[in-house]
Amino acid sequence: MNKYLILLMTLITVSTSCTQAQSSPIRNELLKAMNECTDYAVNILLDEEGKSRCDYNLVRGEWFPYEEPWHTGQIILGLVDVYEITRNETALAAARRAGDWWIGMEIKDHPKLKGMVAATHGDVVGNNQIVFATISDGTHGIYELSRVTGDQKYARVATGAATRMLENMYYPEEGVCYDLVDLATGEILKQDSPFHWDKEIQSLEDVSRPNTEGSPFKDAYLFTKEERFKEAHLLLCNSLIEKQNKDGIWMDYMPNHKKVSSFHPRFNLWYAESLLEAYELTGDKKYLEAAAKTARTYAKAQRADGTLYYDNYTDGKPSDKGSVYGSAIAFAGILWIRLAEYGYDEFIPHYEKSIAWILKNQYAMDHPDPNLRGAVVNTRMHHRKGEVWLTQRDVGTSFGLRFMAAYYNLRFNN
Repeated sequence: MNKYLILLMTLITVSTSCTQAQSSPIRNELLKAMNECTDYAVNILLDEEGKSRCDYNLVRGEWFPYEEPWHTGQIILGLVDVYEITRNETALAAARRAGDWWIGMEIKDHPKLKGMVAATHGDVVGNNQIVFATISDGTHGIYELSRVTGDQKYARVATGAATRMLENMYYPEEGVCYDLVDLATGEILKQDSPFHWDKEIQSLEDVSRPNTEGSPFKDAYLFTKEERFKEAHLLLCNSLIEKQNKDGIWMDYMPNHKKVSSFHPRFNLWYAESLLEAYELTGDKKYLEAAAKTARTYAKAQRADGTLYYDNYTDGKPSDKGSVYGSAIAFAGILWIRLAEYGYDEFIPHYEKSIAWILKNQYAMDHPDPNLRGAVVNTRMHHRKGEVWLTQRDVGTSFGLRFMAAYYNLRFNN
């Protein structure tokens, strides 16, 4: 056959395939859902300052703050991930506004905390202590914002915080980082953690954790090329492997509850994600295997329709169905996609169930309550002083954006 005819036929085939992909129903459904979630994040979730409004009480019809620094960082990450697909400039502008609020927490004048960010937990813990994970869970979004915009001010502030945490909260001999530092004095809380107010005697596990959530030291290494950050990330990930139980869960650390064998819907996924980052840095498959152990436990917890609940158990007890966690469904989906791309095909059915769930479980755009329109369902139900405390949480949407972007890239941008 004439070589020019072969070339023409090839071009026609490629063009036809591209046209089919562009008109694919799943592609259109993904883009629609991403755009709706983007509008919700930009116009409802982020307040006038640029920070997340966090938890919406469905009974009261009121917003309540909860660890705003990391919740805001996750919204930024979701918006940036989707922006790279849709090129929606409104999304990027909102991410910048949120990033400006985040770096505005930088402490510029303190004898011990200069360069840190004042990321306090809030809620029942109060605003007197800076929490490691309240910083780290939001930092990847800050670094990604710098990467996409080319504006290094965001990464510089995040690296300043990572530096203070490395120099003051890192405890390499035990493979952990202390959880809290006093905002006023700059002292590290090495006992009497407010997270464990009910314990008369607290252990090291009560005041520290491996704390690789968000992989701040890995991102600081990529930004600065300082080996100390890389070494810290890998040491902590090695500690994760040592401290992981047979189910791939870190049961010695809250918010898991060892006494009742329950595990948190997202906490262990953060750690597994950081193990994948360690694999990216080293190529050592021990990190993949450790992450896969965690992913298998979440796969077992996933219901046939894709649902994951807030309370899950490793001892066979049924999940508590009072809280439906879209953020866990999305976050597990992200982990399952990455592992499948590394060769763990066993997780393909699980991320497919997750994407089907996310696309089915957004609040309608004509919902009578504008505070819910377009959000991914993520409910949390408990009781406070005899009152039912039922909230729709922002994390369903922020993790949902991340997952939809990851799935879109898997299907259409590979």
